[in-house]
Amino acid sequence: MNRVPPFIDGYLPYLLAQVSHSISAEFHTQVHEAGLSVTQWRVLSSLRSSDGGMTIGELAFHTVTKQPTLSKVVQRMAVDGLVSRTEVRADRRQTRVLLTAKGGRMVEVLCEQAMRHQMAVLQPFGETRAAELMEMLRTLMLSHAFPPK
Repeated sequence: MNRVPPFIDGYLPYLLAQVSHSISAEFHTQVHEAGLSVTQWRVLSSLRSSDGGMTIGELAFHTVTKQPTLSKVVQRMAVDGLVSRTEVRADRRQTRVLLTAKGGRMVEVLCEQAMRHQMAVLQPFGETRAAELMEMLRTLMLSHAFPPK
């Protein structure tokens, strides 16, 4: 008797969410050991590749966090010296968030750990298939992303 797989076993959003949750959870233990929350890690890693910082709205998009929640997290991170905040000249209602030297040192260590974790996760696929998977995921992400307002 052939078993018909349940709907979710073939539903892309479900599969992506489950894989993301499982792989992220493995790494998040290292984030917590570094004394950060997952949201703080996402803020630091997003700012790492941003020369001029990001607005709260941009960070909310990249960290997949609601803006009011993120504002509070960024406020605490500023008090801890991990980020700095400045008003945007053109619109004083906006705040630009920048990585501090302390935040930069912390995120560098975690990014190295994250890349080692990623290499271990992708190792079973081999280099070519892993690169193809990453490219397919980037294509999916870019073709379905909602840019920040």
